[in-house]
Amino acid sequence: MASAAEQLASNLNFSAFAKAEDLKKRIWFTLAALLVYRLGTYIPLPGIDPDGFARAFQQQSGGILGIFNVFSGGAVQRMAIFALGIMPYISASIIMQLMTSVVPTLEQLKKEGEQGRKVINQYTRYGTVLLAAVQAYAIAAGLDSSEGIVTNPGWFFRISTVISLVGGTMFLMWLGEQITARGIGNGISLIIFAGIVAGLPGAITGMLELGRTGALSAGIIVLVVLIAVGVIAFIVFVERAQRRLLIQYPKRQVGNRMFQGDSSHLPLKLNTAGVIPPIFASSLLLLPTTLAGFSSSTDLPAWATTLLATLGHGQPAYMVLYAALIGFFAFFYTAVVFNPKDTADNLKNHGGFIPGIRPGERTAEYIDYVLTRITVVGAIYLIFVCLLPEMLIAQTGIPFYLGGTSLLIVVSVTLDTVAQVQGHLIAQQYEGLIKKSKLRGGKRGR
Repeated sequence: MASAAEQLASNLNFSAFAKAEDLKKRIWFTLAALLVYRLGTYIPLPGIDPDGFARAFQQQSGGILGIFNVFSGGAVQRMAIFALGIMPYISASIIMQLMTSVVPTLEQLKKEGEQGRKVINQYTRYGTVLLAAVQAYAIAAGLDSSEGIVTNPGWFFRISTVISLVGGTMFLMWLGEQITARGIGNGISLIIFAGIVAGLPGAITGMLELGRTGALSAGIIVLVVLIAVGVIAFIVFVERAQRRLLIQYPKRQVGNRMFQGDSSHLPLKLNTAGVIPPIFASSLLLLPTTLAGFSSSTDLPAWATTLLATLGHGQPAYMVLYAALIGFFAFFYTAVVFNPKDTADNLKNHGGFIPGIRPGERTAEYIDYVLTRITVVGAIYLIFVCLLPEMLIAQTGIPFYLGGTSLLIVVSVTLDTVAQVQGHLIAQQYEGLIKKSKLRGGKRGR
């Protein structure tokens, strides 16, 4: 039998949405914040020659700069004040997650609840400033040393560039937090989502232009569209997939009454690591190509040239390493974000147990066993989703925006945002039921 929440969810319609005033305000706030972000991606850094930088970027677009450009909504290509995007904050968050598993002091803070999370979030902000400053100075120094990009090279340009880029990243971090608190969905994820989606029309137009000029046949374009739809459907199916472990709670006595033991489920996502593995894997693989791009090809030794050719897009070595790194980071990041021992201890403290499994260490071992098995399936899923578009890109030259990582982010953020919208609508339905039954304020009809 469906639960009350499921029955309410099935009854949600446009009229329920029209009555949700708070939800509409949140949606409008989110759209306005994302509009501000998009406008910021068109504000260029001072002292940059647009034509000179466009030529330099064209030579590096196949490297790691191409990934950053996708995630920043084209701000890297225009060298805007949001060129660093939100990636320093994401990197700082991942570093803090690693540190909470290694440093006992941070691990204790993590267990202190809301107050501990506030302290960790503050450390994450400090780390964001540090990472953004280092990356901004590297960008400023690289631009300053290149010919034909900076109109007035020198320390003033470097300092102004660092201030602009760090300020842009901190503003995006603040904007993301405001969206999370006052809007709908996760603000940081929505900023990345908006950057990727903003480039999709241009990517689709480019693909159709290749078809018009005869570079791509109509059959290949139709095949690419069908594969993209199929991959999206597959991503939705897997991202919603869970392995539910039955949790049983013993009977309890309150006064003279005996209450029957409850049962619930411990949901384990098939893809616990999310989109982090493909992002890390592609960044590491494209790093050598990016570094080599800043040097003249005549300065590279023969072995370096051979290595770069081997690690090119669509090459067998690139595919194998890409798959291996995705699998490694899938297991590594899952181990960081999910601790079976802590979960088993929490179940034991609340009196819960898995039927047939002794509470404590045996429960932790069983959860770890199940998690390892489903992580294998999740890693295979990530490898398939990411390698299939890579093969299409190598064979047909379709735009990078249609890559597996981009599809994963877009679909995952969309599912999360829709779930939050549905949650607000369900909450409003419950609110209406409470008002009708006159339970609010403790007043009852006499």
